[in-house]
Amino acid sequence: MEYKKISLSIQESLEQILKKHLLVKEVVEEIFKHGGTVYLVGGAVRDLLLGLPAKDLDIEVHGVELDKLQKILEKFGRVDLVGKSFGVLRLCLLDIDWSVPRKDSKGRKPVVEIDSNMRIEDAFRRRDLTINSMGINLKTFELVDPFYGLQDLHKNILRATDKKLFEEDPLRFYRVLQFVGRFGMHPDKELDEICSKINLNGVANERIEEELKKLFLKSAKPSLAFLWLKKIGRLQELFPEIYALINLDQGTKYHPEGDVFEHTMQVLDAAAGLAFESENEKLGIMWAALLHDIGKISTSQKKLNGHVSSYGHAQEGGKIAQKMLKRFISKRDLIDLILKLIIYHMQPSQLVAQKAKSAAYKRLANNLSPETSIKVLCKLLVADALGRNPKKGEPLPVSTNIVGLDDFIKAAEQAFVFENKEEPVLQGRDLLDQIHPGPELGKILKHAYEIQIEEGIKNKDELKRRVLD
Repeated sequence: MEYKKISLSIQESLEQILKKHLLVKEVVEEIFKHGGTVYLVGGAVRDLLLGLPAKDLDIEVHGVELDKLQKILEKFGRVDLVGKSFGVLRLCLLDIDWSVPRKDSKGRKPVVEIDSNMRIEDAFRRRDLTINSMGINLKTFELVDPFYGLQDLHKNILRATDKKLFEEDPLRFYRVLQFVGRFGMHPDKELDEICSKINLNGVANERIEEELKKLFLKSAKPSLAFLWLKKIGRLQELFPEIYALINLDQGTKYHPEGDVFEHTMQVLDAAAGLAFESENEKLGIMWAALLHDIGKISTSQKKLNGHVSSYGHAQEGGKIAQKMLKRFISKRDLIDLILKLIIYHMQPSQLVAQKAKSAAYKRLANNLSPETSIKVLCKLLVADALGRNPKKGEPLPVSTNIVGLDDFIKAAEQAFVFENKEEPVLQGRDLLDQIHPGPELGKILKHAYEIQIEEGIKNKDELKRRVLD
């Protein structure tokens, strides 16, 4: 087993993290006094070694019984015992898991074997991948690496810590999927083989959703995950809508990059490199980037001159995406956001080509509201435009000039609807003295808003006169 002193720079990074959790060092010292050894384990170790921010800290304590560990932790504050049957305690003030070594049996209700004196190799063996099966001794700052995870990190390889244990937990397949995109690492032949055959039944939808969320939020090149699924023969099974884009011709006039699948992968990677104002906004754009052209499956037609048309693919894509997204997303508002982006993603180029007036931009903003805005739609527009690189495998640079983008943004800003829709001037309360609440009032207000948008009338009295005369 490998014991290696971590570098000074990594130790300094770890010290900075521990300073943010002031009690950790005191707790570690107390555990040490009682004969225990404390390791930082899991993803935090991996991220530190990769030079990435380590956020969620997991600590494993060896040589101290669970009940004794509980008493030690209680000296420093209230202890959450929800995970105690799994060998996990949480000191509430720190919001950090403190666990003792354990083994988990197979099944949805595993029998957990807790053993504070378990060998490190056996304790770390239950972890999914070698890069996640390392620990740092928080007293000596030595790296404990029984399965050569550091070597795999340096080689950019994903390798199962234990083949048999990996196969018993199909959620690990989805963790590999997001690690491929997130870190740009490559599963070895054995892991490819395992993942090509592993039975994926029984994984809860919310767990799959969480792994895909990490893929989209944390990956610089999420396309790698879908290319890996294609490589091991599982893309059609898990994402048949994306698989159908392979070899789907879209002509070279507007798409020199190749088929719709290649375009989609480039758009996905381009979207990952954009700036976002919120996590929800990024998730919406990433999913929309993946699905924006799935309507081409049923709408693409090759003309006699060789050109390919796909009229109505945005609307058709919305229908397909609505069914698909229910498999992967639990939040209705996020699904609605994605659908709006897909359905209206062709509008910007159409409005610019038609030299549309302000009313058209106001209608678009209204159609996108309340889920999203023209400003957010522009990000999908940028990603879509960058996904046309003839040099396959990566999108065009962000610095690429996008035809029509500036004109579209300028027109939306001049219509004062770039960030939000134009609010109705006439409200229901303005008509209650003449019309009772009900469907008729709703129709009148809708008509008033249409007049406001189409004719630019913002005088409340004028609108009131127009709809009541």
